[in-house]
Amino acid sequence: MIDIWIVIPVFVALYLLASIKVLREYERGVVFRLGRVLAQAKGPGIVLVFAPIDRMVRLSLRIEALEVPAQDVVTRDNVTVKVNAVIFFRVVDPRLAVLEVSNFLYATSQLAQTTLRSVLGEAELDELLSQRGKLNLRLQSILDQHTASWGMKVTLVEVKQVELAEQMIRAIARQAEAERERRAKVIHAEGEYLAAEKLAMAAAVIQQQPAAIQLRYLQTLVEIGAEHNTTIVFPLPIDLITSITQVMTGSKTPVAASA
Repeated sequence: MIDIWIVIPVFVALYLLASIKVLREYERGVVFRLGRVLAQAKGPGIVLVFAPIDRMVRLSLRIEALEVPAQDVVTRDNVTVKVNAVIFFRVVDPRLAVLEVSNFLYATSQLAQTTLRSVLGEAELDELLSQRGKLNLRLQSILDQHTASWGMKVTLVEVKQVELAEQMIRAIARQAEAERERRAKVIHAEGEYLAAEKLAMAAAVIQQQPAAIQLRYLQTLVEIGAEHNTTIVFPLPIDLITSITQVMTGSKTPVAASA
């Protein structure tokens, strides 16, 4: 027959060993003693949990990444898009994360989905595509405000991908092409305007110094000759033709008079 005085110490030793819990540096334990939560969360290190009097819930304080499934969103300008996002958050108060919500991961996921639809539904498509950082900050602020009472801190919210219909993609491509054509025409018009100004200035200088046009003719001939062309087109000024015509007309008039 086994001596009871040997069994009891062995049983007590095993019970004490089973009551020892080791919490890692990033873990905290919320202990319920007879159904009442203790004032402070336990850990890290060695924690004594005397079952069945005590019950401990482990929580991690590391940052969690929660992916929000793709949501069908109708923007303010009535464009249907599919948007998914990712949320980074961490538990800052383990007691609230256990007492205030039954499953903080599920609750945060559901809150993120509804918030994503409501916030992005108030924005236009151009804002969603070009001002994503502003929308991310707004989503983070709203989620952080609602989850603060659950003992959590939302550190970052990022909209990952915006999926558009094929018709909308083609429409955006046509819009971008038209915008580039408009910019090209404006740049071309500005170039023509500047060139016209410079030509007007050059004409004013040549008008003051008529010999400058002859220098331009000679420079043009030099440029043409440097290209080894077999045909040279020499520009003949209209003023010269007019002068020759006047001279010829003046020389013929006296002869006709003498006849």
